Amino acid sequence: MVNVLLAGAVAMICALFGTPLFIRFLVRRGYGQFIRDDGPTSHHTKRGTPTMGGAVIIVSTLVGYVLSHLLLILLDVTGVLEVTHSRFSLSAILVLFLITGLGFIGFLDDYTKISKQRSLGLTSVEKLAGQTVVAIVFALGALLLQGDSTRAPASTAISFVRDTALDLAFAGPVLGVILFILWANVLIAGASNGVNLTDGLDGLATGASIMVFAAYSVIGIWQYNQNCQLAPGPNCYDVRDALDLAVVACSVAGACFGFLWWNASPAKIFMGDTGSLALGGGLAGLAITTRTELLLAVLGGLFVLITLSVIIQVTSFKLTRKRVFRMAPLQHHFELLGWAEVTIVIRFWLIAGICVAVGLGLFYGEWVANL
Repeated sequence: MVNVLLAGAVAMICALFGTPLFIRFLVRRGYGQFIRDDGPTSHHTKRGTPTMGGAVIIVSTLVGYVLSHLLLILLDVTGVLEVTHSRFSLSAILVLFLITGLGFIGFLDDYTKISKQRSLGLTSVEKLAGQTVVAIVFALGALLLQGDSTRAPASTAISFVRDTALDLAFAGPVLGVILFILWANVLIAGASNGVNLTDGLDGLATGASIMVFAAYSVIGIWQYNQNCQLAPGPNCYDVRDALDLAVVACSVAGACFGFLWWNASPAKIFMGDTGSLALGGGLAGLAITTRTELLLAVLGGLFVLITLSVIIQVTSFKLTRKRVFRMAPLQHHFELLGWAEVTIVIRFWLIAGICVAVGLGLFYGEWVANL
């Protein structure tokens, strides 16, 4: 438990004090956000606000994770504190790779927007290709690598709060690997684009992400305490490296918490695609490695709701030439209705909190029901 809290605290401090330094660097270089002309007119005042702040979240997450492990190893070696779980795990490394890899794709997208002074960065094909390559590497590593264990971090079984009977390897191991790669790509693309669509108002995506990553910290700790290796039984969790995944989740939550100080309205910096793609990838990676793939849709219900608003808007306009919302994603619809930005953000945070509470309730309820 101490390593989870330590990682979150280190990441939060790193983001809290590192963000203003990064803001000054971006201002000196003139790296400001380009605002779309077809968006809400109130957003035009945000033109030129530094972006690519997601880089701070990623670096702070890595620093929090690595430094917490090194500090615990040092305390263990010097005899100050006896630590039994301070090793770097394969599951955590794969999730951090996914976060960093997708963050790099987002960085390229943000940098293209800034350098060419346009609202569009990479083309959809270029962005999708980059996301796919990173997702495939992650999926293969999570399913095939075992490291110092007899189990891989992921499974071909579709999971909700744990693996279900629906196994993608029903027609053989090779087809199972192929289907898992496709399934992982769907989860990663869906989660990363969901967070990306939510990142339209100051602090909205950051605050919602804190809640979901905090939930995964709790899930990881619970799975570790009820792990089949430590507490074997019919209700145990067959999840590898659950505690270290909680360390990763708390590192991201802490990094977002520190970043939110500067990202809250009025934002001094935006996370950009660098942050939104990385955070979405991190959520999908944690869902896959903790065997809670479908539960992510509940925990991240706000991201799902906002993504659905875009799908509904596009589908309705193509079929009927009529719009359901004044503007999509959903948060901009309420802006055009006259809601203040801060009001929308707080109310959407409340929705995100409810979704997280329901998701954790389902997770714990399944365990209690099977006692």
